[in-house]
Amino acid sequence: MNLRLFLFSTATMVLAAEAPGAGAVLGVDTAYMNRTAAPCADFYAFANGSYDKVAIPGAYAAYGVNQEIDDRNWAILRGILESSAKAANPPKGSVLQRIGDFYASGMDEAAIEKAGVTPLSDAMNRINAMKGPAGIAPMLAWLHSRGVAGGFTFLIAADDKDSSTEIAQINQTRLGLPERDYYFRTDDASKLLREKYLLHIARIFELAGDDPVSAKTAANRVLALERRLAEASRRLVDLRDPIANYHKVKRLELSGLAKEFNWPVYFAGIALPDSQKDLLVGQPDFLKAFAKLTRESSLNDWKAYLRWNLLNGTASELNQAFEEQDFAFYGATLSGRKEMLPRWKRVLQATDTAIGEDLGQLYVKRAFSPSAKARAMEMVEFHKEAMRLSIQNSPWMSEETKKSAYKKLGTMGAKVGYPDTWRDYSKLKIRRQPYVLNVLAARAFEFKRRMAKLGKPVDRAEWGMTPQTNNAYYNPSLNEMAFPAGILQPPFFDEKADDAVNYGALASTIGHELTHGFDDQGRQYDEQGNLKDWWAPSDVSAFKERADLVVKQYDAYEVLPGLHINGSQSLGENIADVGGLKISYVAYKLASKNKPLKTVEGLTPDQRFFVAFAQGWRTNVRPESLRLQVTSDVHCPIRFRVLGPVADLPEFFESFGCKDDGKRSDAATKSVW
Repeated sequence: MNLRLFLFSTATMVLAAEAPGAGAVLGVDTAYMNRTAAPCADFYAFANGSYDKVAIPGAYAAYGVNQEIDDRNWAILRGILESSAKAANPPKGSVLQRIGDFYASGMDEAAIEKAGVTPLSDAMNRINAMKGPAGIAPMLAWLHSRGVAGGFTFLIAADDKDSSTEIAQINQTRLGLPERDYYFRTDDASKLLREKYLLHIARIFELAGDDPVSAKTAANRVLALERRLAEASRRLVDLRDPIANYHKVKRLELSGLAKEFNWPVYFAGIALPDSQKDLLVGQPDFLKAFAKLTRESSLNDWKAYLRWNLLNGTASELNQAFEEQDFAFYGATLSGRKEMLPRWKRVLQATDTAIGEDLGQLYVKRAFSPSAKARAMEMVEFHKEAMRLSIQNSPWMSEETKKSAYKKLGTMGAKVGYPDTWRDYSKLKIRRQPYVLNVLAARAFEFKRRMAKLGKPVDRAEWGMTPQTNNAYYNPSLNEMAFPAGILQPPFFDEKADDAVNYGALASTIGHELTHGFDDQGRQYDEQGNLKDWWAPSDVSAFKERADLVVKQYDAYEVLPGLHINGSQSLGENIADVGGLKISYVAYKLASKNKPLKTVEGLTPDQRFFVAFAQGWRTNVRPESLRLQVTSDVHCPIRFRVLGPVADLPEFFESFGCKDDGKRSDAATKSVW
């Protein structure tokens, strides 16, 4: 996945006067450049150096090109939402009624304040009424079916080894802190962060009605139980191995694997069909530890933990005190943000999550033309041809493996803009009720929608992102890329721009996602999306040799004093960044063959390609957010998503006449793609 936004907040309200070139939406804007910087020494500074002085607004962990695109997208969406909320008597069950009522309920601050935590009373009473360990299974089922996390993660998705089949899957749970190692680091900063987290939990409990002493006791229970769950959890780098995280088990075998937990009761609670005999368990050791904890930890520990998950998962939809406390820890402490986004943006985000394709139907009519879609699809085809040439010219790959790679490339799907068939939300009842109840209703609807997939063929037409999303993805199980209309916007893409600019700016999108199909994870899936070894052993060794050079390259990058990128943790994204730039460069050459391309403002066409690529990442980031990303994300910080790829591409050095090879990476001579 591209995840240009990763941990960042979206959109921006910075005044145009504060940003150089803010009045124009150009793929290459020389106002952002610092031509006194040496491109061969620090290309990010050369392409974006004048942008460094742009202040980060208080509501953001980072500010840059993505937030500018989001601001334009969100202006369209805000207009749609506000007009829908004001519509007079829209037909019940219509798109207009759903998005209007959802948005209106989120914007009704007076009603939200009045309701407080009362809308959660039923759930809180159910948790408090648990009588013993036997109550944990039905309670988790009740919460999971309403989109509340806890204990372990249950989901429905394509079987990695049978991509035509949907299967129930169980994985380790999401934790309250960003990643499992946050619970165990012994440096002073980490200890202080855990203290702040403990205070945050206690404050949330107080807002829910606990007295200070009870709240502190409950918070300690939560942290202790989460620490035990974290002990059994795998690190990010270990979760990246699809083979190690694939374990198909018989449904009846779960009672032996994790015997302390009542699986039949849980499955009855979520209405898992009896016909589903097999499940995938991602991390068996975690599941064993979780089951033991349902007996070893006290009932009061579990009550506190489940109440916390309920409150933590809905705090942003409750009254102002909950929202502010949630922001104080997750927004300010972890990411360095100074203030919350305006309410309309927060509610817009929630609407997009809940009923995004309802909203998307109205968005694409205003923001993505048929001609734009046609040009984007043409660009995808040139990228696929570029990858075919890369495979063909790979000296380290055997003919046998190349044939399989061609087959995978030939069947790789590409979704552009928006779905051909829109999602049906007609069974989702949204009305002008307490905001949090609409959010939970949407989560419950989504859970049931996914459960209904069991026993049916995988729907390859379905999208994993909404059309208005400023992002993109590659799905290995479907062997497909998707590029929503929301990311195919200036400066990333302009149907009227020339090839040098468009292909450069979209190197981090089309080239990136295409390369994910052949990165260290994606390469393990065949042309049908099945987890299957289709490589000759010698080719696997050659691939790993080259991938190790990428790990070494990124390990050496120091983000903050003493804080280095984890090259193994971010390997897949780094391969996609490096390979994506290379593939996009070849695609640009194929597309522009026999076309007149001009030197503009002293930049040759090839130089404009690379500047457009770098300016597609221009972003200023708070140090707190940088630290959070390095320690809990598979993407490396933005500056290195520019510096890493250009260091591996000889064509970059040639285009800028770089004589000193000091900035070239070892991976440049032994590239993966």
